[in-house]
Amino acid sequence: MDDYSSSVCYSDFADDEVETLKRYKPRSLDELASRTKFSKKEIQVIYQGFKQECPSGTVDEETFKRIYGQFFPFADTSTYAHLIFSTFDLRSSSFVTFEDFLICLSTLCRGTIEDRLRWIFSLYDTKRSGKLTKNDFHVIICAVYSLLGNVSNRNYDHETIREHTAIVFQKFDKSQRGYITVQDFISFCSKDPAIIQSIESLRTTV
Repeated sequence: MDDYSSSVCYSDFADDEVETLKRYKPRSLDELASRTKFSKKEIQVIYQGFKQECPSGTVDEETFKRIYGQFFPFADTSTYAHLIFSTFDLRSSSFVTFEDFLICLSTLCRGTIEDRLRWIFSLYDTKRSGKLTKNDFHVIICAVYSLLGNVSNRNYDHETIREHTAIVFQKFDKSQRGYITVQDFISFCSKDPAIIQSIESLRTTV
């Protein structure tokens, strides 16, 4: 596999970030294939697309937001893109490498239902506490409304979003503890045909 080009303005980054960019080399095809559920051929195809957008081999949050925003040109994608970037940033390094990207993509596209539900839970669990509160649901629902607001030409006020959050969280928090665990989340979602159908739609062929 080719090395990533180094066409990056290193003066824009702190010293430790520069070292991260300079050091990063993609792992071998064999190793990447062993860590994901993609074939070597599929990894090569994904790599070419990643390298085209991110020639340094890593992507920072601002670049990720720009790329993600291209899929929703009429929406405010910043919050949702931030949540996704944070979940892709497996080492909390402020950069997503090709390996990070590939592992997450493998989970979303080829993982089991439980694998994908665990990933979605981590997307919602912004504090990495292992628990989701009503506030966590509020953050993600606000982000989704921002994605859809301009597209549907509807203005959603804060009260509408709060009411929606309360209704959704109440459905999940059956025991009324004020939080749900990953097992609670998986158990609830696994019994909802609409959620399962939506998750199954993520399965794809590269």
